[in-house]
Amino acid sequence: MRSPLSGPLLAHGSSNKKQLVAQCNRKVRARSAKLRVLAEFPFGESGQTVTRYALGNGLTILLLVDQKAPVLSFHTWYRVGSKHEKPGKTGLAHLFEHLMFNETKHVPRGQLDRLIESAGGETNAATWVDWTHYQSELPASELPLIVRLEADRMQNLVLRKPQVDSEKEVVANERRFRVDDDIEGQVSELVYATAFREHPYRWPTIGWMEDIESFTPEDCERFYRTYYAPNNATLVIAGDVDEAETLGLIQKHYGKIPRARIPRFVPSSEPPQRSERSLELQRPTPAPKLALAYRAPSFRDRDYPALALASEILFGGRSSRLFARMVRDEEIATDLHGSLAPFADAGLYEIWVSLRPGRELPEALKLLDQELARLCKRGVTQAELQKVKNRMELGFLQGMETAAGKAEQLGFFEIVHGDAAALFERLETLRAVQPADVQRVAQRYFDAKRRTRIAVLPQAGAAA
Repeated sequence: MRSPLSGPLLAHGSSNKKQLVAQCNRKVRARSAKLRVLAEFPFGESGQTVTRYALGNGLTILLLVDQKAPVLSFHTWYRVGSKHEKPGKTGLAHLFEHLMFNETKHVPRGQLDRLIESAGGETNAATWVDWTHYQSELPASELPLIVRLEADRMQNLVLRKPQVDSEKEVVANERRFRVDDDIEGQVSELVYATAFREHPYRWPTIGWMEDIESFTPEDCERFYRTYYAPNNATLVIAGDVDEAETLGLIQKHYGKIPRARIPRFVPSSEPPQRSERSLELQRPTPAPKLALAYRAPSFRDRDYPALALASEILFGGRSSRLFARMVRDEEIATDLHGSLAPFADAGLYEIWVSLRPGRELPEALKLLDQELARLCKRGVTQAELQKVKNRMELGFLQGMETAAGKAEQLGFFEIVHGDAAALFERLETLRAVQPADVQRVAQRYFDAKRRTRIAVLPQAGAAA
């Protein structure tokens, strides 16, 4: 049963939506451009409604009319990330994040950013293991411009050798800066490459350098025609727009883009981890660093909200358990944090600690293990749990005060969770977590026998 916040799929207004779709469809002939209305659901308690539409070519559209301000947030989510790549071709998904801003048959190199900026907007993109995400924030009056530009680069990207080579060099320099010349970047790659033996989460999103340097225009064209297709994409539009105009523009510009045969992703079966995996490195750092990675559930798993709350209790702010003990009281660390990333498949929970000069890794690890064991054995109080619930709920709601925040969360839940309507269900699930749930997930996932440990020691002669 759906929570009161998200409710069942609504019948209210559905006849109007069907009439709207019928009106839009009268103006198009191609089956690929025909619209269907799939569902309606409320956007929390705001009184706003999200409608999920689909074109005949498989394109999904999530539309939230928000008239609070004359702005438009236009996001495109592709169901492709680094986990969809093949060995020897790592980094292609991230390379495309750059190539998509380069050149199309109708927009010369460098003009896409300029067109959006001259319209008073801004644009950005991100790539991760499970998805690639493009976003533009503009005045609402610029809807025709952004629909035309985004549809154009979905279909007409130029991928000749000069364009590909130029962006390869940009990405190679990015890798040098973020990974090769950065200790934490190096360690992060080692964590995933060590923790995973079979699942493609083991290779870096930015790609291995030898793969980046080897990409050809043919590699890029093949990847583009496979994954940058309407039936592998979701448009999320939030803002002060007219629904009929928006749907008509989408039909006009996206309706003739052909479907692609999308390879079915079947996650590799990660073999069970029976013992701790550990590595020790020497790097030019003034003090030791420690990275731990524990097995973690996918974002869709019922354990995820409780583990997220456990992380907040341990690491969330200066009053958290581990910050209070290791930074403030024992003065063993200068910084530490825990991270539960929202993976579509089972992932990792990471802990990072930077020690004070002169302090040793064994004592830091001992304190960490003590606090994790205390959480497993004694759990949390209702008051402690409620405090972090309040903080997380506040962050959740504040993140959706803008059209951009609403569009991002809707798209993320549609792609990673599989259903945008589950957005507010997650808030209800978070509210329902009890102290026993936090203790249970801590016992399940904070298992030292199934973790990965990377220790970084100062090289002899490193600056103090």
